[in-house]
Amino acid sequence: MKSLKFILHVSQNKKSSVVLFLVLTCLQGSLFAQSRLDSLFDVWEDSNKPDTIRAIALGDYIHDGPFNSNPDSAIVLADKLYDFTKKINYPKGTVDALNLRGYLFFRTGNYPLALSSYREGLSITEEINYKIGTADILLRTGFIYHDNEDVINALKYYQRSLKIYQEINDLDGIGSIYNEFGSIYNVKGDFDKALDYYLKSIAINKELDFEIGNSAQYINIGSLYLSNEDFEKALEYFQKGLAIERKKNDKLGMASALSGIGSVYSGQQNYTEALDYLEEALEISQGINDVQGSASIILSISDIYLNQENYLKVIQLCEKSLALSKQVGDLGGQEYAYESLYEAYRAIGNTNKALQYHEEMILISDSIRTEETAIKLQQIEFSKQVMEDSLLQVEKDLEVQMKHQKEVQKKDKNRNLAIGVGLICFLLAIGFFTRWRYVRKSRAIIEKEKNRSENLLLNILPAEIAEELKEKGEASARDFELVSILFTDFKGFTEKSAELSAADLIGEINHCFKAFDLICERYGVEKIKTIGDAYMAAGGLPVPSKDSVINTVLAALEMQSYMSQRLNEKEFSEGFTFEMRLGIHTGPVVAGIVGVKKFQYDIWGDTVNTASRMESNGAVGKVNISQDTYELIKDDSRLKFIHRGKIKAKGKGEIDMWFVEKV
Repeated sequence: MKSLKFILHVSQNKKSSVVLFLVLTCLQGSLFAQSRLDSLFDVWEDSNKPDTIRAIALGDYIHDGPFNSNPDSAIVLADKLYDFTKKINYPKGTVDALNLRGYLFFRTGNYPLALSSYREGLSITEEINYKIGTADILLRTGFIYHDNEDVINALKYYQRSLKIYQEINDLDGIGSIYNEFGSIYNVKGDFDKALDYYLKSIAINKELDFEIGNSAQYINIGSLYLSNEDFEKALEYFQKGLAIERKKNDKLGMASALSGIGSVYSGQQNYTEALDYLEEALEISQGINDVQGSASIILSISDIYLNQENYLKVIQLCEKSLALSKQVGDLGGQEYAYESLYEAYRAIGNTNKALQYHEEMILISDSIRTEETAIKLQQIEFSKQVMEDSLLQVEKDLEVQMKHQKEVQKKDKNRNLAIGVGLICFLLAIGFFTRWRYVRKSRAIIEKEKNRSENLLLNILPAEIAEELKEKGEASARDFELVSILFTDFKGFTEKSAELSAADLIGEINHCFKAFDLICERYGVEKIKTIGDAYMAAGGLPVPSKDSVINTVLAALEMQSYMSQRLNEKEFSEGFTFEMRLGIHTGPVVAGIVGVKKFQYDIWGDTVNTASRMESNGAVGKVNISQDTYELIKDDSRLKFIHRGKIKAKGKGEIDMWFVEKV
């Protein structure tokens, strides 16, 4: 409709000749494109043509035709191309078919089938030394991990791919890698580096006279400006990307650009325009069966209704998005949907439903991280049980042998037999002594394993909770009215992970977290958990204390002081460390054990979410606290405060925040 209005407007201004020219130009381009597709398909169907030419023609037909507009049909044709190249023994063609099929599965959200295709393709490229095929598949395998927020594995594949692209001087491939690096820095909040990589990628495409290849980069730059709330710039780049995607008729790209424009208008509180673009994006995404994209767009629409306080609509949309996210195994989408459902049900006063969805959100985010600890505990318990069973059998054997010895002594009093019995007794004594030593040693091993098990238990649970768990076999959840939640996060973690070995990276994180553990212990603050490069602790539980708020803040200041000192030390020596953001909020929480066997002591409630926002909206080297925390410690003469004003926080609106420092 918008293009029709444009044409009518020009005609009414007596510029019909211009309109006619534009229409004829578009028709000519469309006819040319269709003619090329028909020609390619004719080559494919012509059995008199060489088989390799037919295979190449079908691959080009899929790329230029249904690849963007009809992915389901493209997958069917890609399967046909795969079967044909296998039949004619054309390995390069088979690799290209697998690469194409894998990317189509990726675009439609079917990650397992995409990975399966890529792995088969890589095995062939290694056999035939097909470097460009190897690099392309490695790049697209990285897309899958990147899409699932596994940045470490994504970087590994990107770097392997980049090395090959540089070796063969493939500028197009290098530009694609730069675009992905930009996305990684975007997620980590490093605006300058992200923009630099996006612009490098755009420059390469312009050098190759391939402006049509810049649509993804323009959309990514739009997202970058959107995250920094520069709505004017964001809109400019999203519209650039949309224009190219419409020209290519790339449905997935069009949905992405439209969704971005909708988010811009939503950020400007122009909800009518926002809904128009988001609903158009959703229609396209659903039309190409992009399940994950549809789920994400539905969440963006639900955010608008959440801002308008239309909570019933939010619930309806988020439940739909949740079902789609579960369908494709998108844990991040599930977590966001659960959080929105929690906020909506809380707003309408349905506390039971709100708590249910909040617990689901916590379980998803923690289940993977608790798996390893739970397995270790189970292994220790299993080893302990095996050892106890062995000791029990040894004791039974001893009892039987001693009874046998007494019977022999009673029945045979003959001197010769007595000597024999004595000799037997001597030998048995040696055996019993050996077994007794074995029992002693085994009991010592059991005791050691028991102590290790208890120490491990104390590493993941507070002492009071661990004691209750051992006595009762369970620990009840408890309400705490005044708990100070502390969150930390390292700046530049992803960048360092790309540059350093895993051993160096984990070694530095471990060094810092050990120091944090000692600081928390000194101030009576309970460590809750670590999440990647983030550290979470709480003051005021499991035993409430009147000094818990000030002690948590003092611990936070000492953590920042420690990181500053370590940064100074590293400047004058080899090695590296991180800069850190830290945030604190105080309020009520529920605390308890999540799970039955694979348990973890955790806390949940709106206080936890707000504390997380304090960290993400903080500054490097600073301790950022909420208004509630400030009110409780503002009279302490040891501290000084800097009012930051009202800061916009995701899902919370504007919140008063303060920087706190020691006098």
